[in-house]
Amino acid sequence: MINIPQEEVKYNPTINIENIVFTVDVNKELDLYSMERSLPDIEYDPDMFPGIILRIEEPHLTALIFKSGKMVVTGAKNMQDVIEGAKRIIKTLKKYGLDIDEKPKVQIQNIVASVNLHIGINVEKAAFLLENSIYEPEQFPGLIYKMNDPIVVTLLFASGKMVVTGARREEYIPIAVKKVFDKLVENGCVYPLEEQEVEL
Repeated sequence: MINIPQEEVKYNPTINIENIVFTVDVNKELDLYSMERSLPDIEYDPDMFPGIILRIEEPHLTALIFKSGKMVVTGAKNMQDVIEGAKRIIKTLKKYGLDIDEKPKVQIQNIVASVNLHIGINVEKAAFLLENSIYEPEQFPGLIYKMNDPIVVTLLFASGKMVVTGARREEYIPIAVKKVFDKLVENGCVYPLEEQEVEL
């Protein structure tokens, strides 16, 4: 495994937002049984799950709606999806008779991103040198590295792939990726990936 000299390591990651989990709070109790009768295409089985499952087609989101008036929404890929999705959910509920007076409170809870650093990572060495890291290859092939600034959890793999989770703001993702990359390079934990030959 050949380490790359620091000055030769290029920072050129590919970052993709995979899922933004957000909550919507209408600040009033909801009658889930009457919503079940009036809303089309929903799932509600209180014996299995205490909330209504509502799926939105555009953007493609799933909302879990609870009696408390709180909703957990998954599937957004960007902030436009969050804004549009929240509006569409509220519009759908109002259309079928739900009285919502106040402007709902929308909060980002978790952003998950997949990253490719395009370099190999010496995970064993990184596990030894990075504080707040856990590496148990018998249990999970990646290194779990908890960051404090920004507050996120990253999963690092030998292939140079990475998952960032726990971010509350989209702009925290590239900051976290750059900090992890710099730490890996400074500690000599990166190496060139072998080019894969493809037979024609």
